[in-house]
Amino acid sequence: MATTPKTDFPPVRACLFDMDGLLINTEDLYTICHNILLAKYNAGPLDWTIKSQLQGRPAHESINLLLNYFNLPNVPRDEYTKKLHIIQEEQFRNAAPLPGVEKLLKNLENARGQNGRGIHVALATSSHKGHFDIKTAHLAELFSIFKQDRRLLGDDPRIPKGKGKPSPDIYLQALKAVNDTLEEDEEPVKPEECLVFEDGIPGVVAGRRAGMRVLWIPHPGLAVEYRGREGEILAGKGEKDGHVEGVVGDGWGEQLVSLEGFPYEKYGIVVKE
Repeated sequence: MATTPKTDFPPVRACLFDMDGLLINTEDLYTICHNILLAKYNAGPLDWTIKSQLQGRPAHESINLLLNYFNLPNVPRDEYTKKLHIIQEEQFRNAAPLPGVEKLLKNLENARGQNGRGIHVALATSSHKGHFDIKTAHLAELFSIFKQDRRLLGDDPRIPKGKGKPSPDIYLQALKAVNDTLEEDEEPVKPEECLVFEDGIPGVVAGRRAGMRVLWIPHPGLAVEYRGREGEILAGKGEKDGHVEGVVGDGWGEQLVSLEGFPYEKYGIVVKE
């Protein structure tokens, strides 16, 4: 029996953003970095079969998955990580906003919800602070919309150890950061009033498991890899751990090609002209 999608969602009051591959082009930079290093081990190049599993995960988990995929069990993880960081420190300085991002964030900064109050925003990225600083040092104005206490980074102590994406913790903590900094007379934001913006499958799963609506804006290469399985991804079935949050077609997840021309009205967001 076909599922009837839910349509009676409350207006969105908070937008929670991933970063790499969603706001800035660092997913492509990650690919470049890994391919440079993998070639030195006579391995690679990175393909979307494995890359789709790495997106949004904590770094140590990603490197374990990567080296196992390329049958490099004898390569010390610490050695690979140190060499990778050297390459990344150079490449990450080339980070740039993806299409539609600058306009979207600028509009959200001045937007209002159906309650007449501002739209709250928070950042939820698996990038640790060191890498975050390198990627964004030249993009300070772009990221200024995210207040310091509403930035959840991969090494943030508010995220329990071992609870990175696809666990829901980072998005639940991002919501808590929003609610902890509301005006005294404003009602707490509920999970169903949040809209998660993600490019990676583990992040989509994390958002669904947090009880939030999710927008999936995948890299074109990832979209091709999962063509025909979009419904399962949006339902939170992107992980093989037996935990499934929703059902295909339940309306809690949607896919966009890019963030250009974002449909604010659909989510109850009023943009000031």
